[in-house]
Amino acid sequence: MSADQMLAFETDCHIFDGCGFSTVSPGLHSFVFEPMFTVGGFEFNKTMLLALLGSLAILGFFWAAFGNPKVVPGKLQMVAEAGYDFIRRGVVYETIGKKEGEKYVPLIVSLFFFVWIMNLWSIIPLAQFPVTSIISYPAGLAAIVYILWVSLTFKRHGFVGAFKNFTGYDKSLGPVLPMAMTIEFFSNLLVRPFTHAVRLFANMFAGHLLIVMFTIASWYLLNGWGIAYAGVSFGMTIIMTAFELFIQAVQAYVFVLLACAYIQGALAEHH
Repeated sequence: MSADQMLAFETDCHIFDGCGFSTVSPGLHSFVFEPMFTVGGFEFNKTMLLALLGSLAILGFFWAAFGNPKVVPGKLQMVAEAGYDFIRRGVVYETIGKKEGEKYVPLIVSLFFFVWIMNLWSIIPLAQFPVTSIISYPAGLAAIVYILWVSLTFKRHGFVGAFKNFTGYDKSLGPVLPMAMTIEFFSNLLVRPFTHAVRLFANMFAGHLLIVMFTIASWYLLNGWGIAYAGVSFGMTIIMTAFELFIQAVQAYVFVLLACAYIQGALAEHH
């Protein structure tokens, strides 16, 4: 929650106290954080801290799991192997193929777990904020995939082949070919990276906003006759949190699945 929402809790604002809901209602301010400190004009805030801690948590987990691997794995190694193998076989191999996809497994596994932990901060106490609900983070990750996809396309097919790949060139289309090529060109080079980023951002943004809304409403209604409504709102908070757990994993999976689909499209021969 943002500072103003926490202040509303501290001031004991309830529905029958003459306190308007507009003073505590969630909005865009719920996604704005004051800088924790500033160094040379660079502002470091809560989302950056969570992204850093998430990265360290992933590194620490896999280092602890695979730093001293055993033939008969322990519990931690088994969990890490299961997660790694799920992405490698269930996403990379299934989408790109074993032969072509093996070299991209480290990238896709890293992307999956990074996106997942960034989403997971939403339901972790004290953090309680999904980093990917800030558009710059999904946009940065989508840009990595986009640059890789474009560079692979040019490397594999050359300039002419890449142009055909980007535009969906198919001479059998006849008179509609120019229009189809124009649509495909803008769809692939402009719309694709945008939708790749926004799909993740929008789901995490909406999910966090709903959880914040029901949480604040539970507190706001916790007075007089509003207690019954507060109970319903609190129940919705629990339900939405459980649902968010599912969505967080699904969105991480969808993000890397699309990344693999783009890579596969770059490597595939154009007919």
